[in-house]
Amino acid sequence: MTAALGLLVLLMVLVAALRLWPRVRLWRAGAPAPVDWRAELLALPGRYLHDVHTVVARDPYAARMHAAVAGGLIAACALAALALLPPLGASRVFAGLAALAFLLMLAGTLAVGARRYPARPQRLSGGAFQVLPFLLLGLALGGTLAAGAQALALSPVLGWTGFALAVAGGLGLAWSVGAGPMRHAVAGATWLAAHPRPARFGHDRRDTALRPLDLDAERLGADVPADFTWNTLLSFDACIQCGRCEAACPAFAAGQPLNPKRLVQDLAAAMTPGGNPAYAGSPYPHARAVAGVSGLHAPVIGKDALVHPDTLWSCTTCRACVSECPMMIEHVDAIVDLRRFQTLERGAVPIHAEAALAELRGADEPGGNPLANRTDFAPDLPLMGERGGAELLLWLGTGAYDLRTGRTLRALVALLRAAKVDFAVLGEEERDCGDLARRLGDEATFQRLARLNIETLNRYRFMRILTADPHSLHTIRNEYPALGGRFEVVHHTAFLDELAATGRLALRPAGGEAVTFHDPCYLARYNGEVDAPRRLLDRLGLERREMARSGTRALCCGGGGGAPLSDVAGERRIPDIRMAQAAETGAALVAVACPQCAVMLEGVAGERPDVLDIAELTLRALEPAEPSRAAVPA
Repeated sequence: MTAALGLLVLLMVLVAALRLWPRVRLWRAGAPAPVDWRAELLALPGRYLHDVHTVVARDPYAARMHAAVAGGLIAACALAALALLPPLGASRVFAGLAALAFLLMLAGTLAVGARRYPARPQRLSGGAFQVLPFLLLGLALGGTLAAGAQALALSPVLGWTGFALAVAGGLGLAWSVGAGPMRHAVAGATWLAAHPRPARFGHDRRDTALRPLDLDAERLGADVPADFTWNTLLSFDACIQCGRCEAACPAFAAGQPLNPKRLVQDLAAAMTPGGNPAYAGSPYPHARAVAGVSGLHAPVIGKDALVHPDTLWSCTTCRACVSECPMMIEHVDAIVDLRRFQTLERGAVPIHAEAALAELRGADEPGGNPLANRTDFAPDLPLMGERGGAELLLWLGTGAYDLRTGRTLRALVALLRAAKVDFAVLGEEERDCGDLARRLGDEATFQRLARLNIETLNRYRFMRILTADPHSLHTIRNEYPALGGRFEVVHHTAFLDELAATGRLALRPAGGEAVTFHDPCYLARYNGEVDAPRRLLDRLGLERREMARSGTRALCCGGGGGAPLSDVAGERRIPDIRMAQAAETGAALVAVACPQCAVMLEGVAGERPDVLDIAELTLRALEPAEPSRAAVPA
């Protein structure tokens, strides 16, 4: 009987291959992308067993369910295939092993069914996914009965009945590889081997920098599905529609017309004509009307296409979707590729974003501010141009022109002087780092600004760059190297913690005032820095309370990716949602570590906790008396 199950497995593989071949042809129509297949295939088991399951394990029920279903299915099919060897196929002991593998799969299958019936969680897709438990049940139960009958020498009728169930379930699963839930299994495994960011895999490794665009290419960015690389097209089919990205997305929570799960499914459907009628998950909130036109060489974005432009511009590039995806799909890379075409080829960007990009192109600052005015927030700042070098280069960032950010920078400068740090600033030689231009798709302006800044930085002697802006930190630390600029960059929370730990800052701890820390996306998710800000708050003697979503899983403030300039309407504002989460902790203070976060959260109307940058809180701890919050230099 196990030999018959082995023949079924071979038939399943054949049916799955025939059903998948049309998709393979579509993937191959994408742009070339090099893959070291030997190395990547050797790395695949580790990526699947470690990296995928590290994300899956954030939901313990799903982790146990997936381990039982996937592990049981793979083991049972492998054992059944081996049963085609005559000595093994006739062995009752071997049949017993196969029955145990099918039994493990059966246990996981029951967990799958219990999760979807009688009530399906909203973030899970329905449709064909509601049929999946029954197909799994047919194969698992049928395989258990068939192999078990041989192992225990039970009635052949029981064995053949089980085999019939296994045939129905197994062939149903194989058929769904073409256009159903099981497509994810084959595409997902291939995607994990062909992933364009292999540095994302392994222990404590991350790769979050956008790849430079070849500005001499015939087409800039992605307009039609065929413009994506072949493995990016593959990644869209790797989606299992678990809805974790949907649950993490700030734009979706705010009721803006973006659902990252729906977007990935639309990008998968965009390869073929007919749109996406089979999708049975949560829609885009307040979805804008589109024509639904699709095809391998049909535009993806537009009212007359498949995805509305408002969906594209709702993204804050916070990478919450990427961080939560168990299949390691790169949603943000795809969104930025689409934005690049809209911006560089069509000039089709939101009106406020277009104004900022025009200022960046002409004045090297998104607000059009004179570069010489960047240091107006504080007098007598030491200039690199006059000194030639310093221990530390303080990168001020665009926020230096903002009154609110000026308070943070004045506090930081006061702390550096108190610790007798040798530092200097570029002054009018500092241009915008290019983060905003790059996230809005203007790769040409980003590369121009980056190269000019790299040229300037290379003229001076310094050990490290210090910045209070996580966006500048990420851009200079992680994205300038691809253009030849390699610098050691440190965030001000990590540097202040370092000064306090070495005694260069003598802090007087406060009296236990309750504070909650809002993690900036570009500091936590993009750069993995979550400990230093908390250590520093603990040194200040504050009672630290964590929000329900914190660390690398924190909710975005809504200020990244040019979203405030895109200004896509929704039901609520993202910072209002985040401030409500902060208020739930009962803390009187929200500590921030990013100028954009400070501006977004302070813009929340009504009664709310006070918002202070960690530099401001640290400066208070230096003062001899019990200072008021207004004691920060104004």
